[in-house]
Amino acid sequence: MSFGFPLGLLALVAVPAVVAAYFLRRKQPPRLVSALFLWRTPNQRAEAGPRFERFSREASLALETLALIAAALFLADARCGEAASRTHVLVVVDGSLSMLATTGGRTAADAARDAVAALVRDEGASVVTVIESGPRPRLLAGPQLDVARATAALEAWRPAQPAHDPTPALALAKELSTVPKQRVHFITDGPVGELALPPEVQGRSVGARLENVAFLSAQRRDEAGVATVTVRVAGFMDAPRSVPVRFSAQGLPEQAQQVALTPGATALVRVGMKTAGLIEVTLPDDALVEDGRLRLQPSPPPTLEVSMVPTLDPSAQTTISRALLVMGEVTFVEKDAHLSIGPPSSVARVRVGATGPLQSFVGPFFAQKTHPLLDDVQLGGVVWTAGVNPPGQPLLSAGGVVLMSEADDGVVHLNLEVSRSNVQRSVAWPVLWGNVVRRARASREGFPRRLVHVGEDVPVVTSPGASWALEGPEGASRPVLGVGALTVPPLSPPGAWHLRRDGKRVDTLEVLALDAHESDLTTRGAWSVDAAKTDALATLSGDRPRAWAWAALVLALMLADFWLTARRRS
Repeated sequence: MSFGFPLGLLALVAVPAVVAAYFLRRKQPPRLVSALFLWRTPNQRAEAGPRFERFSREASLALETLALIAAALFLADARCGEAASRTHVLVVVDGSLSMLATTGGRTAADAARDAVAALVRDEGASVVTVIESGPRPRLLAGPQLDVARATAALEAWRPAQPAHDPTPALALAKELSTVPKQRVHFITDGPVGELALPPEVQGRSVGARLENVAFLSAQRRDEAGVATVTVRVAGFMDAPRSVPVRFSAQGLPEQAQQVALTPGATALVRVGMKTAGLIEVTLPDDALVEDGRLRLQPSPPPTLEVSMVPTLDPSAQTTISRALLVMGEVTFVEKDAHLSIGPPSSVARVRVGATGPLQSFVGPFFAQKTHPLLDDVQLGGVVWTAGVNPPGQPLLSAGGVVLMSEADDGVVHLNLEVSRSNVQRSVAWPVLWGNVVRRARASREGFPRRLVHVGEDVPVVTSPGASWALEGPEGASRPVLGVGALTVPPLSPPGAWHLRRDGKRVDTLEVLALDAHESDLTTRGAWSVDAAKTDALATLSGDRPRAWAWAALVLALMLADFWLTARRRS
């Protein structure tokens, strides 16, 4: 048998009182009289009051005692063959990157684990719910997971979130509470005095004020086999300091630059290295090691493969090739190119040419300026010769004639007869094809950016007909749902993330553990916020419906006692 609310057993103190009342009850034997005047003489023995003596209503006493016991069991929420009501502890731990700061060989995350273990021990918890705060709160353990499994999940926890507001995580904890106004324990490392917590939240900081030197940003540009790396370093400290910044790559000697930092100031460091491989940039180890190490993946400008359909008009082919060659990083191939250009009757992605009766226009031209293909394309003073309207959504038109359109599958139709137009000799021509090339590069599978900061959304491009997934460090994995140009929520933990198509690696992205707010450890420190007092009965009551069978038994016993008493009277 288990009890959901043991305080209900206090009702059993009524049993001795009822038994004592039965012993003190005095029942006079019936006396037959022949006239009412005989009752005028009082019975001195009866007026003396009750005295302890044996009583004769044992059955009634037994029924009332059983009813009191059943009522006490109902109040105590007694269960037979069921688990007892569980003591639930709700904990929100700060998932900020600064929780990895080290003091005396231990991180703030280790201190948070110890604090959770102390809470479980002090409150006698049987189930625990642990939530990690972040831009998107994450459930680490639970809801209502047993203590052993919750502790194991917390041991594998590694905070790596950017600076954020803990309010969403506290709201999630409130939704997972099992009783009204249940206390929520929030464990963080600071910053001191910046948090306004709800009244039911018990806040505590396990951090310490520390000095730290960190990277704030990093860039890498690869061009002609030379990688140019630019990093910004900041010092969060009380006194000036000089620190070395080291750059290393496989097969090359290490480079180091000494940087003089003053409190709160930053310094820019730039080096060039002749390599096409990974470059590592490091600072001396300090309180927070993660923000002093960078791994910069190669970021060469993507080379775009272009193919020309042989049946394309020679004048159009010449002018288009001339415009593409001046852009750089464009290679012409015969087939299997990412960007194909051909006549209207071809299957190319960009189709140039006019069919049917031709008309020349000098304006006005009506364009969708918000479309990326027409960005900064100025057509004033040009002559445009077009034929019948191409299919697709109009992007550029003159009167009732569509000069440029885009189909639902992304095919672009350029309704233009080059030999009878002067568009190719205007400034609009290279700008238009620059937009086409930029869009084609952006639609290539992989990551448009190779370096992102922790907490940033990640752009990624996928294609239909395949299964896509992101694979990160420490076994982290995330499926990619959708096709085309997508934006994936921030990736955690920091490190190298690989884009895989049907299990094969396509591209690599580096998530850098950089956040100026998290690197400033001088704002951390010890503090605590007490939660408002809650109703003790609401806190101790169980989170399951009561067993109403005990109440039904109480009612049955009371009815039986009433029937027995009425029967004796009759």
